Amino acid sequence: MDFRLYTEAMEEKLLSPYAARSSRTVGRRYPEEHCRVRTAFQRDRDRIIHSKSFRRLKHKTQVFIIPEGDHYRTRLTHTLEVAQIARTVARALRLNEDLTEAIALGHDLGHTPFGHAGESALNEIMTDGFKHNRQSLRVVEELEGGRGLNLTWEVCDGILHHTGPVRPSTLEGQIVKIADRVAYINHDIDDAIRGGILKAGDLPPFCLEVLGTEHRTRINNMVMDLIENSLDKPLISMSSRVQEATGKLRDFLFDHVYIDSEAKGEEGKARHVVQYLFAYWARHPGDLPAEHRERAKTVGVERAVCDYIAGMTDRYAIAQFKALFIPRSFAIPETGG
Repeated sequence: MDFRLYTEAMEEKLLSPYAARSSRTVGRRYPEEHCRVRTAFQRDRDRIIHSKSFRRLKHKTQVFIIPEGDHYRTRLTHTLEVAQIARTVARALRLNEDLTEAIALGHDLGHTPFGHAGESALNEIMTDGFKHNRQSLRVVEELEGGRGLNLTWEVCDGILHHTGPVRPSTLEGQIVKIADRVAYINHDIDDAIRGGILKAGDLPPFCLEVLGTEHRTRINNMVMDLIENSLDKPLISMSSRVQEATGKLRDFLFDHVYIDSEAKGEEGKARHVVQYLFAYWARHPGDLPAEHRERAKTVGVERAVCDYIAGMTDRYAIAQFKALFIPRSFAIPETGG
């Protein structure tokens, strides 16, 4: 039995007219034989989960750089929260849950060490700038495994446009774009309160009135509003009131957590690490790992160095900085007498 065909038939029968169908994917850059069990979007999800880039997210900063506590979010836990929220919305709207999950799991694969501090540092260095969404697309199209993951066009489109002014082409991608914001706004508040940077009562009264005073209540209200406002429509969006409250909450976080807070106290050092590493390998490309030395021959040294650094975890970047710039202690063995 061809289980894939059965799943595709169920999609045709059960999903919304606005949903993306696995059987109608635009396709992959390099054609492949179909899987007998999984749809095209299910294969994409599995490839992302099994990638090294995905595993490295567990040691990449969300807001707090190398947090000491066990319960602060990392880039991996953020990704999982986005996927959970996005899948809930997709299922309620009868959209393609597999496509939604694949986009959500892959959206931050290109994020740098040290979160947005690392992204900002590379953006200043690179001639054509640096954005983590574009780097995520590079990861799945070229870098992972040395040749990319050869994902479907729909997943790549959702990854590229999960942030920025351009709307994803599929409703599933649009869900991930909003779910990303819902997730980081709420879990960054939670982490900031845990870290003593904020108190629950510090949040804007209008936002508390509209969205709720508790973490779980705010997420639930945002998700329910998103579902109710998007049901049987060709566009994913919140109601104007909830959208306004969400925007004000995001602005509040930028003013009190993302830009000026103790959470950002180490960002200057993090930027310093990224900039010094880049400068060193740009001058000494022969010291790059073999795969990046080879890539430098085709994409140039600047891009090869950027790809190498962008793929690092926080701890690996720090280890490389120590190895290159921090003197090692030297001890002469003592002899008797």
